[in-house]
Amino acid sequence: MCGIAAHLSRAGPADSRGVSRALRALRHRGPDGSALYAPPGGPVALGLTRLAILAPEEPATVISNEDGSIRAVVNGEFYGFEQIRAGLESQGHRFGTRLDSEVLIHLYEERGFRFLDALRGEFAFVLWDSRSRLLLAARDRFGIKPLCYAVRGGELWLASEAKALFAAGLPAEWDAAAVYQALQVQYLPPSRTLFAGVRQVPPGHLLLAMDGEVQVRRYWDLDYPVCDEPDPGRTEADWVEQVRHDLSEAVRLRLRADVPVACVVSGGIDSSSILGLAARESGRAPDAFTVGFDDAAYDESSIAAEMAARVGGHLHHLRLSREALLEALPDAVCAGEGLAINGHLPAKYLLSRVVRDAGYRVVLTGEGADELFAGYAHLRRDLWLHEGAGAPQLEALVASNTASAGTMLPWGESLPLGSLVRTLGFVPAFLEAKGTLGRRAHALLSDDFLREFADSDPFHRLLADFDVTGQLAGRHPIHQSLYLWNRLALSGYILRTLGDGTEMAHSVEGRVPFLDHHLFESVRQLPPSLLIRGATEKYILREAVRPWVTPTLYHRQKHPFLAPPLALCGSRGAYGLVQDTLRGSGLAAFPFFDRQRVLTWLDSLTQATPEEQRAADPVLMLVLCAALLQEHYRPGASAGDTTR
Repeated sequence: MCGIAAHLSRAGPADSRGVSRALRALRHRGPDGSALYAPPGGPVALGLTRLAILAPEEPATVISNEDGSIRAVVNGEFYGFEQIRAGLESQGHRFGTRLDSEVLIHLYEERGFRFLDALRGEFAFVLWDSRSRLLLAARDRFGIKPLCYAVRGGELWLASEAKALFAAGLPAEWDAAAVYQALQVQYLPPSRTLFAGVRQVPPGHLLLAMDGEVQVRRYWDLDYPVCDEPDPGRTEADWVEQVRHDLSEAVRLRLRADVPVACVVSGGIDSSSILGLAARESGRAPDAFTVGFDDAAYDESSIAAEMAARVGGHLHHLRLSREALLEALPDAVCAGEGLAINGHLPAKYLLSRVVRDAGYRVVLTGEGADELFAGYAHLRRDLWLHEGAGAPQLEALVASNTASAGTMLPWGESLPLGSLVRTLGFVPAFLEAKGTLGRRAHALLSDDFLREFADSDPFHRLLADFDVTGQLAGRHPIHQSLYLWNRLALSGYILRTLGDGTEMAHSVEGRVPFLDHHLFESVRQLPPSLLIRGATEKYILREAVRPWVTPTLYHRQKHPFLAPPLALCGSRGAYGLVQDTLRGSGLAAFPFFDRQRVLTWLDSLTQATPEEQRAADPVLMLVLCAALLQEHYRPGASAGDTTR
């Protein structure tokens, strides 16, 4: 696991000093050494900082083929690389290290662009082929590992994080259109960031740069079945066995490391099933880490403790107050480079620090299970509406999922939804919920900002980034919602801001067995009736992992991992920290909010009902994160365009 950076110059030598500065900004991703490839007068510079997990005795290195004509830097892990390596060696390839990343070079020599099909894992990389003067970069299928880039004056820069590009010398500027998008519906199209000129390689895509041209191409997608696709004709028992086999294999592969591996657990079946399978596959009980909160309504630590006791593992328990969350928020926001909607961002940041301080560099997590097996309440709403559910059933869903109101289930009036209806034929519940969030945030924006984007439809902008005809049309509404959630919420927020951002800030590698593409290729064929059965979400997963989780977890309904709302004003100390942040220089300099509106609204929260405070919390978090990003990066504003 590493941080990577690269520069390709169109005219003149590459800027090796700029790449070196970028690597220093990525030191947290790889504290075990760095390496730089920058031949004198050459057009390319490649660099990495190394986190030693496999073959820790190996020095940090820019990997190379036998004659040095192909070089690459890699962030991530390639699972099952031993078998790939053996096959390549039988074809005459010679390896200079024990690193898994070296298979990349020789696979490319053998297969060309099709070599990506053989890679299994979480990864981002940059490869330079000096023979054809081609730079190739790619990101894994689900977007587990980040990779951003910028093209300025014909110069191409790439790095694991935007802050590395800024350290290399690129200016930090807000992309005004992207900021408006994020403040309306939280999510950006997969190719965008909040910063002008800084893009992301989308999940499942590769970037090609040659002769001054830069192209981004898709090499893999989720590919849910169309509604009239023939039924695979498998029984429920067949599916249970398939999921059990594939998930067990995914866990077994991700236990491969030359350093100890731990697990992060919450009160849900996702992370707990990973802990149970890890104990079975490794023959021992891994250490587990969990976070709890002073507010009992949000504290799942007792359920995590029950699961850890079941496998005989030691549970490290971090307990957090609202004050602790707010104190860590500035560093967590800087690490995640995005806008959070809940205190789960600093909670995950602080938990990763505890993992590191306990001596662990690798943790297995449960992210991705809800995305594969339809675990969220908003997906049940979509299914029930499609099946003609009545008001009492839908009201009961909202009543039993109050924590999701306004973030994943609609709460209040939404922004206009017409473009969703026209394009998809229905409105996914989570996007309507984001519209209700955006409606509340709308009232805090400045008049000039609102006028600039008065004709902008954030839902149209989101959908414009997708192949609606090829990937959404003709699919079941559940599969359409899953596709959009995976490409928006999962890759951009859950994996980038909450996952890699908070983990790698402390040099911790998070591995996600549920996001194994071999497992997904099986699960994508599951009929909706095996994903959601009645009021039970993730039905088939529950049956598959039942032998390895507690009865409590098997029967428990999905509860998203959320920290207690910071807008609930029961804690005067926490409220004072919020006031201090929003009366500081960050909000004053942020060019898109009306500061007086924000402060007036903030003061009004003390008189609001608990329900209104909970609904206000995601907006409050957006405002806090924006102010903290402004304070840290001090960007100016640019009239960016999220559709270009």
